[in-house]
Amino acid sequence: MEATVPDERPSPEGPATFREVFADREYAAVFAASALSWIGDYIAKAAVTLLVYEETRSVALSAAAFAVSYLPWLVGGPLLATLAERHRYRQVMVVCDLARMALMVGIAIPGVPVELVLALLFATTLANPPSQAAKSALLPLILTGDRLVLGLSLNGSVGQAAQVVGYLAGAAIAAFNPTAALLVNAATFALSAALVRFGVADRPPAMTAAHRSHLLRETAQGFQIVFGTPVLRAIAVLVFTAMLFSVVPEGLAAAWAGEHAGGMDAGVAQAVIMAANPVGFILGGLVVSRAFGPDRRLSLMRPLAVLSPLALVPALLNPPPLVVALLAAACGFAVAGMLPVANGLFVRALPDGFRARAFGVMATGVQVIQGTAVLVTGLLAERYSIPVVVGVWSAVGVLLMSLAALRWPSRSTIDAAVSMAQTPGGAHPRQAGAAEPAAGTTGGAEGQERPDDDRPGGSAGRWAVAPARRDASGTR
Repeated sequence: MEATVPDERPSPEGPATFREVFADREYAAVFAASALSWIGDYIAKAAVTLLVYEETRSVALSAAAFAVSYLPWLVGGPLLATLAERHRYRQVMVVCDLARMALMVGIAIPGVPVELVLALLFATTLANPPSQAAKSALLPLILTGDRLVLGLSLNGSVGQAAQVVGYLAGAAIAAFNPTAALLVNAATFALSAALVRFGVADRPPAMTAAHRSHLLRETAQGFQIVFGTPVLRAIAVLVFTAMLFSVVPEGLAAAWAGEHAGGMDAGVAQAVIMAANPVGFILGGLVVSRAFGPDRRLSLMRPLAVLSPLALVPALLNPPPLVVALLAAACGFAVAGMLPVANGLFVRALPDGFRARAFGVMATGVQVIQGTAVLVTGLLAERYSIPVVVGVWSAVGVLLMSLAALRWPSRSTIDAAVSMAQTPGGAHPRQAGAAEPAAGTTGGAEGQERPDDDRPGGSAGRWAVAPARRDASGTR
């Protein structure tokens, strides 16, 4: 089939509608599957944490059960995500869902030793990187133009809502019967696999056997294309910087509520602070995507990026928990207004054959940066007061975001990168030393060379076997 590449640049027309997005049968199937598995995941996290604690009465082991879900991204996220490029996206998602379903049933068996529970849980989370990478790479093959941006915004908002619902439901079910909560999660994986299998078209792999080299080399190419391409590097810096600061109130919520409850019950204060950022994220994603057209959202990216850490600077004044929650919600709102546009631009500027690998790089970076931010601010809070730590940390974030915004590539550079990524057989900018036109200058193909075929992008056009429609899928 001859590849057809639609124009996916932001349109000056009005924004896409929810009806247009959900009218696509494939997106509706992926959306429903993702929502189900997200909720099931958070139910299982609450259940496993409680199950381990009841078995051992150890806070450390209980925390380890919660934290083990981050390990696959830290020890091999990009490598595992690269596997999704080698196989059919639908096949990867279905196999991962069925494997996780079986492992969750194993964890639910009564009397399983805690050590085996942790091992099975780790094995379950090993399926997350390839599954998420496949979904992320699939979405641009399902949705086009502004429908893609709205679809990504919906996925982000539902993911945040699923976190709140899943934790509440998981805590309630686990208090009654942790095994039941684990079986609920297994059932969500089974339903997710069925929705994807029967609702998503079966597309050829992005990378054919003829173009495979070595898994490590292919993984390295994911890093090269993200950090060696000016537009992709600029997006990565913006996203990573946002994650470095937006997660801090949630990560320090327990200690913050305990030390600065201000007359409010500490448990309630913690819940309010932790829920504020996801609620703000949901509102920001929906409001910005519906209130502004594609061009306007693109122009709002830099102001919203600076606003995200700026919203937390007033924490220096040691406000009460409700005000802290409002600040965290404002930060989440700003991040949600910026992130879907950045995600949409990122996938448009990537050749088809590199989307899963690039997602692995980005997702791993986000996980590592969020964990590092909470760890570092937690250590600083051992010596200084939490309001001072968060306020100063966020003020530094304003400076970093301002620098990132000033170095944002010009519109002509962005358009040139998107056009090149979508041209069959076209070259991608050289990974090392790619020339970037200065702001206000003409983009085009100046300073860009056709790389050799073994470089990222060299054969991207031949790797991309695109159907007549293009869509994108959410991530778990």
